[in-house]
Amino acid sequence: MTELVHLVPGACTEIVLDNPPMNVVSRELTRQLRAVLRAVAGDPGVRAVIVYGAGGRAFCAGSDIAEFRSLHGRVAEDKLLLERLVYGQLARLEPPTIAAIEGHALGGGLELALCCDLRIATRRSKLGMPELKLGATPGSGGTQRLPRVVGQARAKEMILLGEPIDAATALAIGLVTRVVDDGEAVDAARRMAEALASRGPVAMRVAKRLLDASAETALEGGLARELEGSEAVFATDDILEGAEAFLEKRPPRFSGR
Repeated sequence: MTELVHLVPGACTEIVLDNPPMNVVSRELTRQLRAVLRAVAGDPGVRAVIVYGAGGRAFCAGSDIAEFRSLHGRVAEDKLLLERLVYGQLARLEPPTIAAIEGHALGGGLELALCCDLRIATRRSKLGMPELKLGATPGSGGTQRLPRVVGQARAKEMILLGEPIDAATALAIGLVTRVVDDGEAVDAARRMAEALASRGPVAMRVAKRLLDASAETALEGGLARELEGSEAVFATDDILEGAEAFLEKRPPRFSGR
């Protein structure tokens, strides 16, 4: 069986989509991604995760259109339910995640990138959801995650028109975090991952969880959760190490306890 998803383990783990030339999302790739994400979630040593496509031409150009005929009348059970499960695995990873978008992220590829906490694109990158041009609709989180990131008006424009946007526009509307020179997305993501990995891991997990919940939590409830999270963080050894390192003017050595 062809290996379509590679795992590069470490504190800054890398997940590589390898389905050239455009790294399209096939059913087999989705199944392999599920296994890889399960391994990442079970590794307590992971401090940050980078997701990118092999080859440098595209992060991921969306679904494998060659599979569409076999999905006629049964797309939920044969495709979308599994994608919903797997994309949810990525979105729920405790360590921070970065999508390194070298080239294009279209359709299901952009839906996958939206599951990451941070997105880095290159100047030549195009991002979009062209499904309506094919008579389809985004079915793996696009209609739900995109408006939460860029707002309803922009999401409607991108989805209903189906026209991709360039990296500068994506940066302006908050769809990507940074734009770098062509060929630099993965290296930029690695530098960002190293910075994330140097932060207190318990505090990182708590902050990410609170931020994820904020979109669907009323203010008072969110503030209550924030207080609980701060109590949990201030009960760790890491908070003492962070304070001591600051006073001693040295980098902290966080243990995750």
